[in-house]
Amino acid sequence: MDWTQLYDRLYAVYGDCCCPLIHESPFQLLAAVMLSAQCRDDRVNIVTKELFALAPDAPAMADLEVEKIAEIIKPCGLHGTKSKNLKAAAAMIVERFANQVPQTMDELTQLPGIGRKSANVLLGNAFDIPGFPVDTHVKRLLNRLGAVKSDDPEKIEAVVNKAVPDEKWTNFSHLLIFHGRAVCHAGKPECSKCPLADMCAFNKRKK
Repeated sequence: MDWTQLYDRLYAVYGDCCCPLIHESPFQLLAAVMLSAQCRDDRVNIVTKELFALAPDAPAMADLEVEKIAEIIKPCGLHGTKSKNLKAAAAMIVERFANQVPQTMDELTQLPGIGRKSANVLLGNAFDIPGFPVDTHVKRLLNRLGAVKSDDPEKIEAVVNKAVPDEKWTNFSHLLIFHGRAVCHAGKPECSKCPLADMCAFNKRKK
């Protein structure tokens, strides 16, 4: 795979991308990322507007009753688990990290509800520290292209980290996600309008 060409073609279409989750601080991004599991970003942004009005930071979230958090975030789904994780993560940030969201992979993944993908989102978008989040779009696109042959997010992340300069990791993940949502859909990819069609193993197999 010509990784430079892959990045450049997507960049020509989507450019420098911003995280679609609305936030004003690392903690707010952390909360939004937790809510985004199995939920559309636009719905998360509606819910967090109400949530952050009550609890804009870790101390306020830690003080909020789990039941109240659950009530507000119910439209995001999995509200029972997410509400408990939000409150517990906020409490840990207050008690162990002096009210500041930590800035390392090891510390972030100690927080309830934060796995490696979410930690990479935070590193790249909240702290400008190189991170390559592997979500379902990233996994699907890179496998279809033939750039990777794995469903293991950590293995995919390792391949990309080795092949792509670290200053591009965060935007590269955004580019793949944006392209997955716009063109390379899970059910019926629009290969005829894809700028990667001639590079794509999936498209070549179709012909």
